[in-house]
Amino acid sequence: MEKAIERQRVLLEHLRPSSSSSSHSFEGSLSVSYSPSLSLSRSIAISKLQDSGLFEYLFVHLIDLISTTTYMYIFSLTRFFELYQASACLAGDSAAYQRTSLYGDDVVIVAAHRTALCKSKRGNFKDTYPDDLLAPVLRALIEKTNLNPSDVGDIVVGTVLAPGSQRASECRMSAFYAGFPETVPVRTVNRQCSSGLQAVADVAAAIKAGFYDIGIGAGLESMTTNPMAWEGSVNPAVKKFEQAQNCLLPMGVTSENVAQRFGVSRQEQDQAAVDSHRKAAAATAAGKFKDEIIPVKTKLVDPKTGDEKPITVSVDDGIRPSTTLATLGKLKPVFKKDGTTTAGNSSQVSDGAGAVLLMRRSVATQKGLPVLGVFRTFAAVGVDPAIMGVGPAVAIPAAVKAAGLELDDIDLFEINEAFASQFVYCRNKLGLDAEKINVNGGAMAIGHPLGATGARCVATLLHEMKRRGKDCRFGVVSMCIGTGMGAAAVFERGDGVDELRNARKVESHGLLSKDAR
Repeated sequence: MEKAIERQRVLLEHLRPSSSSSSHSFEGSLSVSYSPSLSLSRSIAISKLQDSGLFEYLFVHLIDLISTTTYMYIFSLTRFFELYQASACLAGDSAAYQRTSLYGDDVVIVAAHRTALCKSKRGNFKDTYPDDLLAPVLRALIEKTNLNPSDVGDIVVGTVLAPGSQRASECRMSAFYAGFPETVPVRTVNRQCSSGLQAVADVAAAIKAGFYDIGIGAGLESMTTNPMAWEGSVNPAVKKFEQAQNCLLPMGVTSENVAQRFGVSRQEQDQAAVDSHRKAAAATAAGKFKDEIIPVKTKLVDPKTGDEKPITVSVDDGIRPSTTLATLGKLKPVFKKDGTTTAGNSSQVSDGAGAVLLMRRSVATQKGLPVLGVFRTFAAVGVDPAIMGVGPAVAIPAAVKAAGLELDDIDLFEINEAFASQFVYCRNKLGLDAEKINVNGGAMAIGHPLGATGARCVATLLHEMKRRGKDCRFGVVSMCIGTGMGAAAVFERGDGVDELRNARKVESHGLLSKDAR
């Protein structure tokens, strides 16, 4: 018992404020008063406990429990006030922005890169093996950060069309090409068009859960190698369920359904495509994609002679700067005789890869790595398979709400342009400012390699946020998903926060948020 009392005294001495002006005694505030006049029955009970030795055992552990709990409570309060005095906290542009974790436990992105995206079957990657697309971006993450590849806890690759076991082997092979040791595991994930984003979210969740501190979320698709097709027969039971039947609808038919049900005109769709090509062409000319695109050394094979020509691919090859409403207006509908969905106002079928390096903020700080972005939230939702393109209109509000934000707080959006019909619908439904969406073009111009699109969008978003600096704090990546789903994730610019998680200097007032006004 004496040892327990001594431990409590030492602990209280450690907690004593350094200033002698404190008017409170820690010992006094934490001491327990016992009445000297115990009842006879209580005295007898205590006497028996003392005789058995159990009383001393219980008392020692009670003192330890009280001391430990008190220390943790006071330490937490002390740390809070130290941080508060260091920097007054103002909740930025968001009234309800939630601080849901310690600053050092933030999941951050320190690098995000992609290949150029090329037209399948006729673009610059038509003769490139899928594993040769993924390897360069994996290697770039290591080389540009000087990270020891053995420090990576897992590599998760989003991919859609290839047979599962084959693509899993190709991704493992890519890791070896890129210089990763055998100790670093690799797996794939498939949530259709959101697979690349799902890979990033899976890695972020694993880091948050403490499975590892560093991971890579990537995406890969060669639509040249693995075209969209259904293998085998369809279960006859599908005829009993309308929504199950609608999972089999061609994506273009779902686009027509969205256009018809929500009144999205052909002109609106064609204008969205023109804007996408215009912005992508301008971004390419200005060199805005150079920081995110990793050049890939590959080959082109002449289909007639078989001659091979070595090339280096560093530019998206599907962008058409000369696209106009007049040229698009000449294209015939593809999926419905009197429809509005054409090859010109749909996403391009493409080949490409992307990769994102994530880690715990404390690890990034320890390694001296600059933070490109912070992963905040992710949401996947289900919608009617017949109008699968509406997914972002449901997923974006869910992800933004989970971050404690409002749509007006988001400075940039990367919304995958699977089809102009669904892109226009989602933009209008959410009332988004067109100047904030796909500012460097989207999938109708750049391309949509299904499994890679999410990683591509993350890279494009974060590099654009970095360029814009303090005027751009929060960004969203979102896409619709075949069979009726949507996904979205919220990111924060890397240098947008300090240890108070969105503290900034208070100049005009001392309120914690605009809700207090």
